[in-house]
Order: sequence, then structure tokens, then C-alpha cells
Amino acid sequence: MNAYSCLSSLLALGVMFAATADCAGQDPRSQFTPAALTETEVVEHLNEELPLDLQFVDDTGRAIRLGDCFEGDIPVVLSMNYSNCPMLCVLQLNGMINSLKEVDLVAGKDYRIVSVSLDPNEKPEQARATKEKYLESYGSKADPDGWRFLTGHEASIGRLSNALGIEYVYLPKKKEYSHPAVFTTCTPDGRISRYHYGIEFPPNTLRLSLVEASEGKIGNAFDKFLLICFHYDAEEGRYAPVARNIMKVGGGLGILGLGLIFWACHRVARSRASRQARREEQRLGAPSISAT
Repeated sequence: MNAYSCLSSLLALGVMFAATADCAGQDPRSQFTPAALTETEVVEHLNEELPLDLQFVDDTGRAIRLGDCFEGDIPVVLSMNYSNCPMLCVLQLNGMINSLKEVDLVAGKDYRIVSVSLDPNEKPEQARATKEKYLESYGSKADPDGWRFLTGHEASIGRLSNALGIEYVYLPKKKEYSHPAVFTTCTPDGRISRYHYGIEFPPNTLRLSLVEASEGKIGNAFDKFLLICFHYDAEEGRYAPVARNIMKVGGGLGILGLGLIFWACHRVARSRASRQARREEQRLGAPSISAT
């Protein structure tokens, strides 16, 4: 019995050593991540135009062009997901909604959301059910016309993903799509403005990206001031201060402050001189008092 135990232990150690040696030259992530997941990536196409002529079907079953979602002068939040996604799409869309709820801008009024399904077999009825679920999560600000869920043929989906630089892979055994967690903010005329990665998004970053994509047509004066002093840091995924712009703004404010100080001092000096002159006139013009 003891000999059998020792032999089993030696065999187990041998298997562990062989597995370790086999993985030594591999990317550590491949031990935990399916190969297909490492094949998807994003190649940013900033400021490039989207193919607005692409044909899709919206969640009401109506055939539309992608360009129909870019009417007016408000920016568009554009994502590529699908209703049967087991986890990642849910996490990403929930994170996007949670951030948008913290931003005092309203979908349908200040910006639009467009979600395009990666699955060419998804039907408008399924897209509509998904839309209703997320609109309910969005809350009281929800505007049904402010968020569109689109389905379409594989050719249209592929052209859009290529234009966005978003790669995805279908996994036949699991009947799932491997895709990156990313969405974009786009300008009203259909150009890609910013990419947002992950499943959590800082509300201030999302707000500034919408103001930037709108080219100043939404947001307030303070937002526009922040965009002067901050630029988007792609590595950090947020807007970071720009020293040169801050120095320019600081210098301008300093000059303005000095100008106000000199103006105030000048006003005070003139006021004093005016009072002194009146007192002198009163003194010289006063009648003399003679003794009777």
C-alpha cells in the first residue's frame, strides 16, 4: 500500500511538472482565457466617417439606414452587442447606463444611443425586449426614441464593425460571440469621436466626451472651459489636464486679475482726487467772517 502511494505521488508530480514545462513559453493569460478571446481587438479609427448608408432593422421592425440615427445636431453613443450574450454585454451596458444616469444630459434630447446586434440571426422582437429591459434600468429619464436597438444582415454588421475597428469572433461550439467591451461616442454627422473601454465608465469622462462630440452644442460653459484645460488620455481612458492650456488660461486670468486691480486702484485714486478737489474748492470759496 505504501509503495502504491509513493508511485501515485511520483506520477502526480510528473504530470504537474510536464504541465508547467508545457506552459512555460506561453502567454500566462492563455491558461485562463479561451484562445478566441485573445484574437479580438480594437483598432481605433478616430475622426473617420461611419458608413451611414448601411441598412438595418430597428426594434419596431422598420427598415432604416444607419444615417437615420444621426439626424439633428446631437451626438450618438454607439455600441455593438447582442441579446443572447451570456455576460459581457450585460456588464458593459449596465455600466454604461449607470454612468449615463449620473450625467445630467437626457437620451433623446441631448444625445442618442444606438446598439447594433452582432448576431445576424437576432430578430427585432428580441431586440425590442432587450431595449425595454435596459430602458427600465435607465429610469425616469428614459425616452424610447432616444435609444435604438438595430438588427441586420451579417454584411452590414461586418462593415460597421470594420469601420469602428472592432473585431469579433463567433464560437460555434458555444454559439456565442467573442468581442471586446467597448463603445464609442460619435459626432452628429457620423464621425467617430471617442472609444470607451471596459464595464465601468467615469461619468465625468462620459459627459465630456459627449460635449466634445457635439462640438459644443450641448453642455454648459463650465464643460467647455474644462475641454480647454483637459485632453483625452487614451491610456488612462479619461480627460487629463494639459499643462500648456492650463498655463494659458492661468496667464489670461492673471492678466485679467491685474487689469481689474489696476482699474480698481485707478477708480479709487480718481475718487480721492475728486473729493480732495471739492474740499479745496469749498475751503477757498467759503466767505470770511469779520468782527462787528
